[in-house]
Amino acid sequence: MHTPLLLSRGPALIALLGIAALVATANAGGHRSGGPPPAKVSAAKQVELQSWMNTFLAGMDDKYFGQVAAMNGGAEYEIRNASTEWSKFNLRVTRGDTMEKAGRMLTEGIKTTPGRGSGELRWSRFYSLDLHPKTPLVGMLHATIVMQMYADNSVTTGGWLGVMPGTRIDEDLALLKQVTDAYFARHGKDPALYRRLICKGTDDTVTEFRRKPACSGVSFYGPPVYRDDPEASIKFIAGLYDEFVAAYMDIARERADDPYTPADIAAQDRMRKSWLVDQLFSDPFAAKIVPFEIWSFQNVPPVIKF
Repeated sequence: MHTPLLLSRGPALIALLGIAALVATANAGGHRSGGPPPAKVSAAKQVELQSWMNTFLAGMDDKYFGQVAAMNGGAEYEIRNASTEWSKFNLRVTRGDTMEKAGRMLTEGIKTTPGRGSGELRWSRFYSLDLHPKTPLVGMLHATIVMQMYADNSVTTGGWLGVMPGTRIDEDLALLKQVTDAYFARHGKDPALYRRLICKGTDDTVTEFRRKPACSGVSFYGPPVYRDDPEASIKFIAGLYDEFVAAYMDIARERADDPYTPADIAAQDRMRKSWLVDQLFSDPFAAKIVPFEIWSFQNVPPVIKF
C-alpha cells in the first residue's frame, strides 16, 4: 500500500522521517580553493548588477506564476518568510489541478555559509523555481540562478536548469535540449561541460542517492561561462533560464490533457520519491543551513509515495 506523505505540512515531518536534515540550496558557490579566483567588479557595477538581478527575479515571478495561474484557472498563494544565521528566505507556493504545485524560494544571503568558501559575503540572491505538473507525462522542473558578491569585490554566478522525468517522452526532452544548444550556439559557447555537470553532478554528489535529470539542460555550478566577466555570465544564465522555463511551460500546457496509464503514474511516483531522497542525502550543497521545513515546503513534490 502506498502512503501519501504530504511534505508541505510543517516541522512534524522531521520527526516522522527520523531526520534533522538540512539542505543548503542557497549560497552555492563562494571562494573555493583550487582553480582561478573569481573575477572582480567595481562597486558601482555591483550596485547596477544588484538592481538588474532583483528586476530579473521579480519578472520571473510575475511571468511564470502568472502562467501557472492561467493553467489552473486562478491561484491562491502560500507565502512564508524565514531566516537563519546565514540567510533570509521568502517562499511562495501555489497548488492546482493542472500544475499540481509550483514553488519558489528567494534567498538573501547574510553571510558566507560554513563549508561554502572563505570570502566575506556582502550581497547574494539565490532563486529556485520548482514545478510539479499533475500529468505524469511531464517531469518536475528545477530551475535555479544565483549571484554573490564579496568584500574583495569578487562576484560569482551559478545556476541549474533541468527536468526530472517520470515517463520519458523523447521528443519533449529533445526539444529542451535543442532550446539549450541553440542558445549556447547563438552566443558562441559550447554546452558540453555544463551538460556533463547536470548529467553526472559535481564531484561531491552522492551518486547512489542523486536525482535523475534528463540531460537536456545544463548546470552552471562549475566554471563561469565568461571567466573574466561576471556580468556577462549572469546575463547568459538568465537568458537561458527564461527560454528553458518557457519551453518547459509550453510542454506542460500541451501535455496537460493527454491520456496516460498506470505505468506513467508509477514512473512519476518513482521520480518524486527520488527527488526527496536526493534532497535528503545527495545534494552537494547539503549542510546545516536551510531547515527541512523551508526547502520541503518550497521544492518537494506535493505527494510522495512509499
